[in-house]
Amino acid sequence: MRSLRTRITVLTLCAVIISLTIASAFSVLFIRNSERREARQLLLLLCETGERNLDYFFNNAQETVEQVSRYTEKDLDGLEEEQLQLHVGRVRSYFEKMAYKMDGLLTYYYRIDPEISDTVKGFWYTNLDGNAFLEHDVTDITLYDTEDTSSIVWFTVPKKTGKATWLPPYITENLSRRVISYNIPIYWKGTFVGVIGIEVDYSEMAEQVESIRLYRDGYAFVTDEEGRLFFHPHIDVAHLTEDTLPEVPEGLTDRNTFIRYTYNGVEKQGAWLPLTNGMRLNVVIPTSETEGDWTALIRELILVSFLVLLIMSLLIMIYTRRITKPLEDLTEAAEQLDRGNYNVSLDYARDDEVGRLTSTFKRLAQHTKEHISDLNKRAFVDALTSVKNKGAFNSAVEELQQQVDVNRHAANFAIGIFDCDNLKKINDSYGHDKGDVYLKTACRLICRVFQHSPVFRIGGDEFAVILKNDDFQRRDKLVRQFEEESAIIDAENETEWKQVQVAMGIAVYDPRTDVYVIDTVKRADQSMYANKQERKKAAGR
Repeated sequence: MRSLRTRITVLTLCAVIISLTIASAFSVLFIRNSERREARQLLLLLCETGERNLDYFFNNAQETVEQVSRYTEKDLDGLEEEQLQLHVGRVRSYFEKMAYKMDGLLTYYYRIDPEISDTVKGFWYTNLDGNAFLEHDVTDITLYDTEDTSSIVWFTVPKKTGKATWLPPYITENLSRRVISYNIPIYWKGTFVGVIGIEVDYSEMAEQVESIRLYRDGYAFVTDEEGRLFFHPHIDVAHLTEDTLPEVPEGLTDRNTFIRYTYNGVEKQGAWLPLTNGMRLNVVIPTSETEGDWTALIRELILVSFLVLLIMSLLIMIYTRRITKPLEDLTEAAEQLDRGNYNVSLDYARDDEVGRLTSTFKRLAQHTKEHISDLNKRAFVDALTSVKNKGAFNSAVEELQQQVDVNRHAANFAIGIFDCDNLKKINDSYGHDKGDVYLKTACRLICRVFQHSPVFRIGGDEFAVILKNDDFQRRDKLVRQFEEESAIIDAENETEWKQVQVAMGIAVYDPRTDVYVIDTVKRADQSMYANKQERKKAAGR
């Protein structure tokens, strides 16, 4: 072990000699790699931010149209004129309710194919001034060749393809507005009936994409999977045709997240992420802006390093700060420990007196933290089954209640209550040790089936489960699994205390009726007792 005095002398003398060599050797690699890494991180960060915004934009529009289309096909009960007239009226009312939930919606429509009816045409509503939707005369489709997918694309493309479609930007023929649209063909018993769709103001998407900027000339654009433009801040995509679309640069459609390609003689690099509607968001910058003039920067860093090291060797007293700093950190850590904060951070790990003191203090803090954690664990764990106890369940219910108080309609969870039948009979007939085995067997089954949810023993023969996330979504399947596995265990064991006779009740939190989380617990308990009565009736008891 070296003394602090020896280390100060040796380190100061060696620093002047070797620091310039180290700085020169690693500066080039460090600066170059750092700039490249930073550029990639910035590209990916901007891409992720834009992806979330655009996915919200597209998903909101897409989900609205899909919901209306499902309602429309379900509502169809025939193609007679009177049936269609009533059907269109119902869809009109439903679509009107859904349309006001969307931001940036310009038009919505339901157009009946003239081949189905030449009198019932559907409807078309527009909101050109942003104030309210007004009914507009529907487009006279009979004036167009519906087999030509280059005209009235909002109708011809979904009819031709037979599937929901996001259309590239186009100029509406009746409104002369630049839009993008999402359209779904409607069928009744295999017969094409018409098209449900919306048109969104092109500027809504353009503003979101154009807001993505990086350095001086970085920008973002949207393409499909083949690299064809859907939106570009420097190219008017709405006025382009298949013949005038620019050629897709080689490398733009690369499967890797980070891409490099050359366009109009400018080498560019970027990052892309897929959008939920199948398109790609690309964020690119010229390569020249990311590399920069790092050679001059390296020379400046070497000069600065030399001056700093020279000053350090002349002013050795400044270095003593490296001794006092860890002692100050130890003092601060001791004060934190005294206030009950055991997560102290001490980075000094040298092999000297202060280093050994720091290491001993860190071990003391860790042992104290572990001891307190062990005490907390003992307070909230059931000794027999090793699952959480009633105190932990009450604490979990309080946490859920806090979430409900913040936003009751965003809370998604269910409470399961389980009661082990005949525990008293088993204890009296076979002994309490067999009753313990019976409880452990039931507990293991509950934990195995609801393995992603916390399990609590809340009474002598009662257990509770809080279902969230995946278990919440699969609760019905898990209930069936629990019943099936219980039956298997019962079939394999004739001895009563080796079987699993458990009544179960599950209640889903309902913000309309459950003011408190305990209301859900009570409903689960009532459901469990109802299940217990059913089981008794089935067993003839």
